Amino acid sequence: MATPATARVDLAAIRHNVALLGERAGGAEVMGVVKADAYGHGLVPTSEAVLEGGASRLGTAYIREALALREGGVTAPLLSWIIGPGEPIDEALEAGVELSAADVPLLDEIAAAARRTGRAARAHLEADTGMSRGGAPLAAWPALLARAAALHAEGAVEIVGLWSHFACADIPGHPSIEAQLDAFETALRLAEKEGVAGSHVIRHLANSAAVMTLPRARYDMVRTGIAMYGLSPIPELGDFGLRQAMTLTARIALAKRVPAGSGVSYGHLHVTDRETTLGLVPIGYADGILRHATGRAEVWAGGRRRPVTGRVCMDQFMIDMGDDPLAAGDEVVLFGPGEEGEPTAQEWADNLGTITHEIVTRIGSRVPRVHG
Repeated sequence: MATPATARVDLAAIRHNVALLGERAGGAEVMGVVKADAYGHGLVPTSEAVLEGGASRLGTAYIREALALREGGVTAPLLSWIIGPGEPIDEALEAGVELSAADVPLLDEIAAAARRTGRAARAHLEADTGMSRGGAPLAAWPALLARAAALHAEGAVEIVGLWSHFACADIPGHPSIEAQLDAFETALRLAEKEGVAGSHVIRHLANSAAVMTLPRARYDMVRTGIAMYGLSPIPELGDFGLRQAMTLTARIALAKRVPAGSGVSYGHLHVTDRETTLGLVPIGYADGILRHATGRAEVWAGGRRRPVTGRVCMDQFMIDMGDDPLAAGDEVVLFGPGEEGEPTAQEWADNLGTITHEIVTRIGSRVPRVHG
C-alpha cells in the first residue's frame, strides 16, 4: 500500500552541495552539520552522502545524535556541542566523539568522564563573540583557557578546537559581523598566550552564510548546515548554485465535487464560490505542515499550482482543483526543487514568514524518508 506522504531526498544533490561548499571554503576543512536528523533529511544516509561530497567531519547538537551515527557505522570525526544535564558523556568519549565546553564546570565534568573511562577527552572551547547564546564571554574566557591548560597537562583533556558562532552572517553588512570577527581574533590571541593553541587546534567560526560571503571567516574549518541541503543561507543573494535535496509529496486520499457555498475545513475560513472539486491531502500539522499554511501556501497538483484551501488539520488539508480532474492516489507535490513548476521550500518559508530550516526540520516521523 502506498504511503500517504513521502519525503524524497536526493543524495546526489547533497553531494553536489557539499562539493560546492568545499570549493567556496578555499582549502579549509568542511564539517557537515547533521543535527536534527540531518535537518529532517535522515541522519545516517544523509551523513554518508555529506562525507562522500567532501566533508571530513560531522557536527551534531546532542551526544545522542553522534552516538546514533556511530551505531549507523559512521567512523568520521564527530563533534557535539550541547551538553545538558544527563547527557551520556562517558559514552561519547568511549565512542570517540569530540565535545564542546563553554565554562569551567562543564570542562571539569568532561575531565571527570575522561578519568572514569580512561579515555582522554578531545574538546573544543567555545567563545561567545557576540551572539549571547552558547560560549564563554570574553571576560570569562581566560579562566576557561587556564583550566583547559591545566587539564591538558594532566592528560585528561586535549584541546583540539577553538570556535564561535555568528549571529548575523546571513545579513550581509550587519555591523555585528566585523565585531564578532574581531572578538574571535581576540579570543584566539588569548588562547595562544595561554598555550591553548597551535597547529593541532582547529579554529572554526564560519557557518553556511559566512562560507558564501566572508573569506576572512574561513580559518581552519567551516561548519556547513542549511546550504548542504540545497537551501540558500542568504535567499536575497540567490541560490549560489545549490540544489534543493528534499521533495515532499503526498497522494490524494479523497476527491469529491462540492457545490458553491460549501464551507471547507474547521471554522469555514474558506467557502467555495462555485461548484468545484476538492482534494484531501493526507498530511497535516502533526507531520510538520504549519497550521498557518492555510490560504498562504500552494502545492503542485494536476500540472498546476493549487492553494491550500481551508484550515490545515492535524492529519490532512484540502486543495481546490476547480473543474480539473483529480482522483484518489494522484500525487501532490508540496515542495521540491522547483524544476517542474512546483513550489520550493524557500517559497513555503517566504509565504509563511519563516525560514527554510523550519520548513524541512518540522517534517515528522510519520513521513518516511526515501533516499536516492
